[in-house]
Amino acid sequence: MLLLHRTQSRLGHSLLRFQTSSPHSFRHHVTEMASEGGKSFARRDRLREIESKVQKWWEEKEVFRAEPGEKPPSPGEKFFGNFPFPYMNGYLHLGHAFSLSKLEFAAAFHRLRGANVLLPFAFHCTGMPIKASADKLAREIAQFGDPPVFPGEKEEQQQQQPEEQEQEASNAAPDKFKGKKSKVASKSTGQVYQWEILRSVGISDAEISKFQDPYKWLSYFPPLAVEDLKAFGLGCDWRRSFITTDMNPYFDSFVRWQMRKLKSMGKVVKDVRYTVFSPLDGQPCADHDRASGEGVQPQEYTIIKMELVAPFPEKLKVLEGRKVFLAAATLRPETMYGQTNAWVLPDGKYGAFEINESEVFVVAHRAALNLAYQNHSRVPEKPSCLLELTGRDLIGLPLKSPLSVNEVIYALPMLSILMDKGTGVVTSVPSDAPDDYMALHDLKAKPAFREKYGVKDEWVMPFEIVPIIDIPQFGNKCAETVCLQMKIKSQNDKEKLAEAKKQTYLKGFTEGTMIVGEFAGRKVQEAKPLIRNKLLETGQAIVYSEPEKRVMSRSGDECVVALTDQWYITYGESEWRKLAEECLSNMSLYSDETQHGFEHTLGWLNQWACSRSFGLGTRIPWDEQFLVESLSDSTIYMAYYTVAHHLQNGDMYGSSESSIKPQQLTHDVWEYIFCGGPYPKSTDISSSLLDRMKREFEYWYPFDLRVSGKDLIQNHLTFCIYNHTAIMAKHHWPRGFRCNGHIMLNSEKMSKSTGNFRTLRQAIEEFSADATRFSLADAGDGVDDANFVFETANAAILRLTKEIAWYEDNLAAESSMRTGPPSTYADRVFANEINIAVKTTEQNYSNYMFREALKSGFYDLQTARDEYRFSCGVGGYNRDLVWRFMDVQTRLIAPICPHYAEFIWRELLKKDGFVVNAGWPTAEAPDLTLKSANKYLQDSIVLMRKLLQKQLSGSKKGNKKAPPVASPAENKVTGLIYVNEQFDGWKAECLSILQNKFNRDTRSFAPDSEILEALQKSSVGQSSNFKQIQKLCMPFLRFKKEEAIALGAQALDLRLPFGEIEVLKENLDLIKRQIGLEDVEILSAADADSLARAGSLASLLNQNPPSPGNPTAIFLTQ
Repeated sequence: MLLLHRTQSRLGHSLLRFQTSSPHSFRHHVTEMASEGGKSFARRDRLREIESKVQKWWEEKEVFRAEPGEKPPSPGEKFFGNFPFPYMNGYLHLGHAFSLSKLEFAAAFHRLRGANVLLPFAFHCTGMPIKASADKLAREIAQFGDPPVFPGEKEEQQQQQPEEQEQEASNAAPDKFKGKKSKVASKSTGQVYQWEILRSVGISDAEISKFQDPYKWLSYFPPLAVEDLKAFGLGCDWRRSFITTDMNPYFDSFVRWQMRKLKSMGKVVKDVRYTVFSPLDGQPCADHDRASGEGVQPQEYTIIKMELVAPFPEKLKVLEGRKVFLAAATLRPETMYGQTNAWVLPDGKYGAFEINESEVFVVAHRAALNLAYQNHSRVPEKPSCLLELTGRDLIGLPLKSPLSVNEVIYALPMLSILMDKGTGVVTSVPSDAPDDYMALHDLKAKPAFREKYGVKDEWVMPFEIVPIIDIPQFGNKCAETVCLQMKIKSQNDKEKLAEAKKQTYLKGFTEGTMIVGEFAGRKVQEAKPLIRNKLLETGQAIVYSEPEKRVMSRSGDECVVALTDQWYITYGESEWRKLAEECLSNMSLYSDETQHGFEHTLGWLNQWACSRSFGLGTRIPWDEQFLVESLSDSTIYMAYYTVAHHLQNGDMYGSSESSIKPQQLTHDVWEYIFCGGPYPKSTDISSSLLDRMKREFEYWYPFDLRVSGKDLIQNHLTFCIYNHTAIMAKHHWPRGFRCNGHIMLNSEKMSKSTGNFRTLRQAIEEFSADATRFSLADAGDGVDDANFVFETANAAILRLTKEIAWYEDNLAAESSMRTGPPSTYADRVFANEINIAVKTTEQNYSNYMFREALKSGFYDLQTARDEYRFSCGVGGYNRDLVWRFMDVQTRLIAPICPHYAEFIWRELLKKDGFVVNAGWPTAEAPDLTLKSANKYLQDSIVLMRKLLQKQLSGSKKGNKKAPPVASPAENKVTGLIYVNEQFDGWKAECLSILQNKFNRDTRSFAPDSEILEALQKSSVGQSSNFKQIQKLCMPFLRFKKEEAIALGAQALDLRLPFGEIEVLKENLDLIKRQIGLEDVEILSAADADSLARAGSLASLLNQNPPSPGNPTAIFLTQ
């Protein structure tokens, strides 16, 4: 007896059994022999052989070459999809492949349906990471030699030699990628050498030194990426590929035109602004230049200059003659009236830094570095420290602080100060800051705490809360009020204090009114900027900025915020933002989270620094000391794909001979091609070629889909919208973005350092391309992180190769199959399941839900095929139906596993042409009633099997109430299946009430009280035994309500939409085989003679009466 899984969502859980007969040719290739290491890779290797063969077919016939039609395309006639070009400082990995697979599956689906598809691919080399890596390598060679001998390397090599010998002796199959830390990186310093990084990816020592030239990286990695993507089966028109930077003179010309265009429209301006900046690189550090901290922006503060009152203590005597300030960074300058003290971290490291000839700031070293890059250092960009200090040196210093009603306040200890945020000096306003209130409270209440840090009573005890802001609900001492309300006991109650701070700060800003100072009576929102400006104008404060969070550049240094004079793109400008919002409103985004991400980004995005002085790229045409930064040359390059092959002659570097020279690509030429400008009169490019490029752009644009990780919403994708709305006509604005999350491997974060990592090349070598693609499709489709499971990829190898064997076996057994049109019930069900798969899978692919497409087009269809095999019995398959299944399933899986599908299409099914553009299979409208009938049949068989086993177990346990039944293996058993096809009695009355109380449009019911009232008024409610019946009615009503809400009004019908007796009688043979019965009879529970057939077992019918959808079976032995 075999019980099939009805549905299956994962390969890894269980594999369906397949029909196999005598060995066929394929099995010679997939013999399950043992190999070294105990594993056989014959199945995987067979898939890789198929992939190599299929890729040659495609290349010979240029299957993915995209040419524009003669006429403008009608909706759905063409599909142009693209993917953010990957950065070329290494191999492509599974993270790239996951996002790319969404585009590849979508493009393959549209191609299969008959659309003219353009899927191009390019390689990003702009920016500083490659140049920084090349320079780092050059420094290593200069310091350690060529090849370098790093500190400790000899000892490490000696330690590793036995391990390497052991590994050579074992030729075990590759199992898990081993993240090889460099020999030196594993030392206590943790330093990773660039030479070791390049060696770890397979580059020989003899070759590595050439990577001191950054352009070597550009010539090395992009061709390898092309190899890997071809092996992956990417349906790409490779003629259109290119690299960025001035190494490609054609793309360089395109970017220069784009920047000139933006500047001419006033979208690029020069300005002095606060920018996240890498001191090591000597230039701004944009998102793509960062190793960590992507999306972090400058946070602006007001530094309050709290002047040290003379005489200076002994430690600070060397500073006498200068104005010395404890410089505190605050976001709330309006609260300075209420200062009672300043806070410092006792063990914090501080310094006294020269700001100018007369002023000295006492701050943390990190803050001093930020200040130095904001023109607040005697030596520009270099902090000048006159004196090293600790927080203990500062405790008790008398200070004169701006706006404070207390003439002198003192520096006191606070243990929760963070030295990597702000300046390390904090103002204390206990009236409005819960942290300050509790810290001051603790100091006053704990003499031992004061004694520990040498705090004198006169520095603390005389200072009381100074009311400065009145807030409805909280009064004029809001911090005290909230701390008492929340029962906060000390400054260590971090969670409660965070909530108290949230409440008081928000209410204070939105609802507070100033009650002291020049602006008393004004709302805090109005007074705040006025007070700040006054402090700045009078020299009592300065503007200070630092990164919101820690930012590390790819060069390895911690970034600061610098005040830089450079070129900016004016994102966020009101009119331009309206155009971007209009574009977004007309785009397909495929998820609410993506929509909200764009809306949020449009809300905060402001001017963006678009110039750099270090790295690779295109020079800003009007100011060539600067380069265009890496996120600004990648906003409209999708348009360049449409003409790249005309310009570059298929060479990604643009170095081949072409009929157009880069210098011929003037501003007017680009305007004519992309912006509907006038024909360029001065050009010597042939008019036919110019017109061909213009027509090709007009044909393919706008692009229909761009697929990307969701992390690019906050920069690249939003920039893409902005730039298209500025440069392109409205009918060329982007149509759709589909964003996804990151990919995990086996439910863990992908990480080189832990070894949980795969390059695309490694995945293809380990699993094959199609098994990798299969697992990528199964990994997930939403914006949450997806999961690539190795078990799924391995199981896909087994499933795909077994399926090829099944095809070969059944093609060989063609003569033994039934011929003619589908005639049996099993035929009709299987044909219907194929129709359902065609329609459902088409919808899933259309919605770019590829995991669901894999389920409906492969898993579910195979389940239906296996059910068909069991249902056919001795009659066997219908030949035409099996042929249709083979054709349909091959097409449905083709977008995900194209090599496998192509092999079956051409080699096994002997079809003409290529499956990748064979057309979507046609299908009749699914018969949902037939599907319901089959589900009823399968569920009934499962139920009968359970009832039989229950009777058997009852007999074995000596259950006197259950009549004994012999095991089917011991005696012949007859099954009597009783069916009641219509609800009657109280159930019928309940359904009638629910029908009257059901809203078909909203799938909702009237209140339960109305339903109960109707039940009480019905004939059932008027019966004498209503209380007993009501106990049965209530759960039945609940069940049917839930069913109707889920399925619709048909759930409340008195009968099922098909004849139960008819379905069961048509499948007597299947029921007998599935349960192991000698004979089966289908009987009506409404017929007295039929009931009499139950004899002594009639009690079972009373215990478990049949109802629509739930037959009851009893079993008799002969």
